[in-house]
Order: sequence, then C-alpha cells, then structure tokens
Amino acid sequence: MNREDWGSLAAFAVVAEERSFTRAAARLGVSPSALSHTMRRLEERLHIQLLARSTRSVSTTQAGEQLLTRLGPAMEEISGAVEDLGRLLERPSGHVRITASRSAARMVVAPILPGFTQRYPEIVVEIIVDTALINIVAQRFDAGIRLGESLEKDVVAVPVTGRLRMAVVASPRYFASHPAPSTPHDLGDHRCINFRLPTAGTIYKWEFEQRHHKMEVGVEGPLVFDDEGFIIDAALAGLGLAYVIEDQVASLLRAGALSRVLDDWCAPFPGFFLYYPGRRQVSPALAAFIEAARVPAKSRKGR
Repeated sequence: MNREDWGSLAAFAVVAEERSFTRAAARLGVSPSALSHTMRRLEERLHIQLLARSTRSVSTTQAGEQLLTRLGPAMEEISGAVEDLGRLLERPSGHVRITASRSAARMVVAPILPGFTQRYPEIVVEIIVDTALINIVAQRFDAGIRLGESLEKDVVAVPVTGRLRMAVVASPRYFASHPAPSTPHDLGDHRCINFRLPTAGTIYKWEFEQRHHKMEVGVEGPLVFDDEGFIIDAALAGLGLAYVIEDQVASLLRAGALSRVLDDWCAPFPGFFLYYPGRRQVSPALAAFIEAARVPAKSRKGR
C-alpha cells in the first residue's frame, strides 16, 4: 500500500460516516469534487466499488461496509496515538463529536464554546443537534448531552447543569383574554402549545407535583411543535400557554414579555448530563470538554 492510500482510506471513513460528500468535504477541509475524485482513484487502485452514489446521498457498498468494519478500530488506534502526543505536550488536540438536544445545545454547549475554543485551539468540537435520543456508539459519537431521566444505566453521566424546573408561561396579551389557571385541572379551559416527543412520536403530557402529589395532564391547543424555540415564539405571540424549561425563558420573564403561572406546581428535577460509554477510554480532547461543561457539586446543590 502506498502513502496516498492511507489518506484516502481516512477520507473514505469520513464519507462513509457522513453519507455525504458535501458534509465530509467540510469536515476534511477540501472541496466535494476533490473528495469525490479521491474516492474514485481509491476504488480504481483497489479494483472494487466502495461507495454507492446517488444524486442525494452516498452509502457504502457491501465491500465498503466490510472495509469500514476493519478500518474503524485501526483509525481509532491511530487517533488515540495522535491524541496521546497531545497529552505529552499537555495540550489536548483532536476531534470531539457530540450529539445534543436543541435545549442542551443552547443551554449547555453555547455558553462554554467561546472560552473552550480559545483555551484549546487545537480541538475541533463538532456538535450535532438531534431531538431524538440516539445510540452514540452506533452513530460514532464521543458523547451525548440529554436530560438525566432519559439516559440508560450503562453509561457514565456527568452533570452539566444543576437541577431544573419547568415553567408554564404565556404573554400578557394572552392573559388579557384568558384568566390565569389556579391548578393544573384548569388547563382544560386554555389553549396550550403542545410538544411532540421526537423519539416516541407522542404528545408530551405536562407533569406537575405539589406536596408529593404528582399528576400528568394531556393538554389541548391549536399548535404542536418538536422544537422548544418555536413553542416560546408562539407563546410570545399570544397564541397560548407553553410548558418549557424555566432557564429558557428566565430573561423573558424578567423583561415582562412572558408571565408565569402554576409556579408552585413545578418541582425541581435532574437537569442535563453529558454521557459516554463506560467501556470507552476518554480521549484528552473529550476530557477537556467534560471538564469545561461539568457543574461543580456545590452549584448542583444550590439549585
């Protein structure tokens, strides 16, 4: 095998992972046409087709999938060796690939990125926002960020927020024509903005708790979204009551753009956690990101 093949095989692994020449080229810092040419030259040298191409996507052939299965451990070994060099220099480097829900990306990731990228300029952080709960091992992610209640038991989970609370909110415009609910039972008389769970595909029931009395309420209304940002925008427009994480609307509540009801029915719950497989060795780059995102125990207790 010549030296050119080593780089081509690494590029092939990225194309197979992304299933797109455009996305793979962006990760590799080359043009899609140059990457496509590299793949064709690799296939010509190996005398076998590795990728099945269509106008919209790229997938591995049976031969390509077989090669990828063998390449995966080797690429991880090489990547680990390079990252070990960074550890010797006490300067973490490498690529960290993380999946996060939209809420986690906004609340956890966005605030730490400016300081992190400045401190670790040689680490590439790739954040894939996905509302569904996915298998991070199968999808080749280093870690994920989700609410603690949704995590499996065989993962290492690191808290990246304190305890959180939900909030039932609406705009003053909405409350001008609708009396504020006193208990969750009153929600049946209101126009509520629903959230569709991305993984289960069902409508989320609003959860309440007061003095150890728990209840779930299936609300009704004119709108259903799978994105908290749209829900908040709809509430601001006076289209109904919204049920969202308190921290997402804290500034809007302070500004008076939204008003809160049923506050005494919204109990704290475990917040967001960064999680990764317990059997996987943590790279220096991921360890640095975890340390940047981790919430100190003192802060967690204070929520």
